[in-house]
Amino acid sequence: MVSASVPNDTSFHPSTFILLGIPGMRDQHIWAAIPFCSMYILALVGNGTILYIIMKERTLHEPMYLFLCLLSITDLVLCSTTLPKMLTLFWLKSHRISYQGCLTQMFFVHTIFATESAVLLAMAFDRYVAICRPLHYASILNAMVIGKIGLACVVRALLFVFPFVILIERLPFCGHHIIPHTYCEHMGIAKLACASIRPNTIYGLAVALSVTGMDVVLIATSYGLILRAVLRLPSKDAQFRAFSTCGAHICVILVFYVPAFFSFFTHRFGQQVPPHAHIVLANLYLLVPPVLNPLVYGINTKQIRLRIFDFFMGRR
Repeated sequence: MVSASVPNDTSFHPSTFILLGIPGMRDQHIWAAIPFCSMYILALVGNGTILYIIMKERTLHEPMYLFLCLLSITDLVLCSTTLPKMLTLFWLKSHRISYQGCLTQMFFVHTIFATESAVLLAMAFDRYVAICRPLHYASILNAMVIGKIGLACVVRALLFVFPFVILIERLPFCGHHIIPHTYCEHMGIAKLACASIRPNTIYGLAVALSVTGMDVVLIATSYGLILRAVLRLPSKDAQFRAFSTCGAHICVILVFYVPAFFSFFTHRFGQQVPPHAHIVLANLYLLVPPVLNPLVYGINTKQIRLRIFDFFMGRR
């Protein structure tokens, strides 16, 4: 009776999964990899440059730039969890990924995404304090507080993402092990199971709404308070500088959240969305923010822009 109800070991834990890449574009994988590889190199160079400049220049060891360091680190890890494997899939036809490797990739993708969401919330709080509480800025956001905020961002992500691994481990996989995607993510793996994935769907939706969704609400609240404070400034020049600083943050936030939420909800409810469109978008929301963030902050932030210029011109 027990043996009839419990699948064998291989049905619970397949040795490997097969990543198909982008359905409908398999013949173009070699060419599709070129823009992805170019964007990955830009992300590495851009974020690496931001980190080097801020770490080297002691005058930039301020809360805003320390948060930017946290953002660059999460960006580097976020794109590196998927792009190297995707490039080997496209160029070397390496479609196989081990079961444990797939779960590890899934864990890091979701953990780093949740961490970056928390970092963006912390940066919004930083701008709120800088504009609405300027006299208390240095005392509220000192180096120790920033370190604790960074640790809290990571711990929160780990606590909410680890149940994904448990939910996948409990599923039996007795059918095909082919994932029509370029990387492993929670619902993509769960859909291969030959059992009900309702707990996976409910928990995934709950995490998206309660964690990422709450971050968006708090970020919007912060910028609402910032907007009210900026409009009360007597000087037009001060208003312009405040809007300029916050405008860069808002661009980064929109680039990060809009495609991410679109990809998340189409994965669960958008059956009419073509698979190749969903998969391309799912790759872009992990890659575009790491590419654009250094450009947005490098161009918009005068202190960083000048030091990058001096660095490439060979000045000290």
